[in-house]
Amino acid sequence: MAMPSPLPVRNGVGATRLRVPATGPWPTVGAFMTERFFHLDPERLLSRFDQGEIVAIDGAALTRRTPLGVHDFVWYYREPAVEMHIPFEVEILHQDADLLVVDKPHFLPTTPGGKFLQNSALIRLRNLLDNPDLAPIHRLDRATAGLLMFSVRPETRGAYQLLFERREVEKVYEAVSPLPQGWDPGSPALSGLPFPLVHRNHIEKLRGTVRVQVDPERQPNAETLVELIGFDDRVLHTLLRPHSGRMHQLRVHLAELGVGILNDVFYPDLLPEQPDDFTRPLQLLARELRFTDPLTGAPREFATKRMLQQAPQP
Repeated sequence: MAMPSPLPVRNGVGATRLRVPATGPWPTVGAFMTERFFHLDPERLLSRFDQGEIVAIDGAALTRRTPLGVHDFVWYYREPAVEMHIPFEVEILHQDADLLVVDKPHFLPTTPGGKFLQNSALIRLRNLLDNPDLAPIHRLDRATAGLLMFSVRPETRGAYQLLFERREVEKVYEAVSPLPQGWDPGSPALSGLPFPLVHRNHIEKLRGTVRVQVDPERQPNAETLVELIGFDDRVLHTLLRPHSGRMHQLRVHLAELGVGILNDVFYPDLLPEQPDDFTRPLQLLARELRFTDPLTGAPREFATKRMLQQAPQP
């Protein structure tokens, strides 16, 4: 069972829990935290103790002089550095007492992380709807646009999460890639395989790496059905039906097939980190979601209103 936070959600953001060692070279909790967060200004961090912003499990405020070993955990609100604004909005497509479905723009993360806090779909929606219980049922990469589902209340959250765990949600994506060399309009194929084709491999995310690793020696754990939507003299437009939901799966699979997604800075090659270029979004879109509602038994189907800017014209 998750340990309840003694602090309420504030501005859409829940408090962060930090484990404090029972012993060590630090005389106080404050000394431990200033070393733990060495990248922050020490005096500014310690001033948060003075303001009562770092608390124990019972909600009691710690002070600069609280000794190490008294508390196993402390709670506080994150204060990120100046946050870059993402100038695109989340669009609500469906809302009822249990389920929220939205159209997420490119560049906006699903949940807070790294340098993004208020500029995440979750925090924007919690603040917009005044609902601190809102939680994502699944996730999309920050670079990917399209359909995203949230649970409205904890009592029914598990039923929707089980749909994804049991792979009972049909997910459909579309992508735009550069037209591969040697493309034969009369016999469309990727890596010698005619459409529709299935690509499988073993994908693993290793700690401390930004990209996933592919292990050709291990049993496949990721599978995608790739269908052809269309093409022109520049690009290839594909429909993707993932059977599994591994991190970066669609980006990796298309890259392995020789048609890495347009504007992908991770695959097939990891490019140097650069500021976001809002004119060049990743050409990957979560297009459709279908499932049987676990609460009512009724079929549910949702479709994005967004379009990929580089898709060939019909």
